[in-house]
Amino acid sequence: MKLLSEKATCNSHGQDSSYFLGWQEYEKNPYDEIQNPKGIIQMGLAENQLSFDLLESWLAQNPDAAGFKRNGESIFRELALFQDYHGLPAFKNAMTKFMSEIRGNRVSFDSNNLVLTAGATSANETLMFCLANQGDAFLLPTPYYPGFDRDLKWRTGAEIVPIHCSSSNGFRITESALEEAYLDAKKRNLKVKGVLVTNPSNPLGTTLNRNELELLLTFIDEKGIHLISDEIYSGTVFNSPGFVSVMEVLIEKNYMKTQVWERVHIVYSLSKDLGLPGFRIGAIYSNDEMVVSAATKMSSFGLVSSQTQYLLSCMLSDKKFTKKYISENQKRLKKRHAMLVKGLKSAGINCLESNAGLFCWVDMRHLLSSNNFDAEMDLWKKIVYDVGLNISPGSSCHCTEPGWFRVCFANMSEDTLDLAMRRIKDFVESTTPNTINHHNQQQSNANSKKKSFSKWVFRLSFNDRQRER
Repeated sequence: MKLLSEKATCNSHGQDSSYFLGWQEYEKNPYDEIQNPKGIIQMGLAENQLSFDLLESWLAQNPDAAGFKRNGESIFRELALFQDYHGLPAFKNAMTKFMSEIRGNRVSFDSNNLVLTAGATSANETLMFCLANQGDAFLLPTPYYPGFDRDLKWRTGAEIVPIHCSSSNGFRITESALEEAYLDAKKRNLKVKGVLVTNPSNPLGTTLNRNELELLLTFIDEKGIHLISDEIYSGTVFNSPGFVSVMEVLIEKNYMKTQVWERVHIVYSLSKDLGLPGFRIGAIYSNDEMVVSAATKMSSFGLVSSQTQYLLSCMLSDKKFTKKYISENQKRLKKRHAMLVKGLKSAGINCLESNAGLFCWVDMRHLLSSNNFDAEMDLWKKIVYDVGLNISPGSSCHCTEPGWFRVCFANMSEDTLDLAMRRIKDFVESTTPNTINHHNQQQSNANSKKKSFSKWVFRLSFNDRQRER
């Protein structure tokens, strides 16, 4: 062990979070309709598998793209030798046009400001390297994607300071929450370099409204810091209100000739909107030339293969296909979302009202034996091991209120989702009324205990995070 670096031997990756532990349990006992009908159903993975038939149909109709041909002639040699880290111009042009199309062509993007990365994970980490030094902090609204503890912190040495959001207003970002997070960072002697938001939100499945976006821009303007808007779920908005990109608000509020214009950066990916996480297509969009230049150089450590770029440049350039795909995919997401909400409601479980994403933010507070995170973990273990569903507990997403869970719905068949709903309904019906009554008795003590709960939940893992700081 002494021969290895501190990075190799430290425990700051976050893999021991319940978010990842649930995956491990699923992999030990995965559900299969025929081979393992009593196995664990994976509802902790935000994959979009609802529109693969559209992608496969396009591939069948466009054999040249999949066969690395142009006008019937092989370009395999050309692609195999291409290694320019700036990326294929044709793909970058197609990518920026697709980003505009997702946003209803209300904004346009310059391909010269786009940096290709191996997925959004790489994009977010690269931005951290560009914008923050080791020990600097970014503010993130809670609850947030558990992987950010790894993506933003593990190799960069940056810190995350939570912006505490509450169910009382649907977990919306407020001015007071922003200011409190900023002051908290200052008290910890952390230099705040920016705010990072996901829009649409992972895990909430909600879009930021214009008021929130305007609030964020005013805040970073006043503090002289950056804003990263992770918009990888922008094409999954299936219900009103529609998606509003931070780029739209920048233009509407005439920030183009201000310093704020260069301090707002967008992360995008084709993993969610197009359902291609295995292709590792991510991107950074920035109006800051120095950020674009530095990020492009850093992309050498995580390039997108030229073969992938060529295939997708052909696909995204087919505007008839992209128009049909975006529309149909959103219809299917809306239908599947409604199926999950209805199934949970029949079991007496409600969800936060949402309009986007591949998941719901599910309220199981009434099923807790007591109003704390130990009870949340007890409930989570029962759902994983006894019910056979891997879902993500709110504590893994740094939620300050115990009893919320993220439940995914787009990575399985309708039959599998229907089975999952039957399982959870049977579980709830078998839960004794005493559990709910005991929970209600605990509500009066919630406010006095909230601070101690918050300190516990904001550890990267339940045992080791304090030791890592």
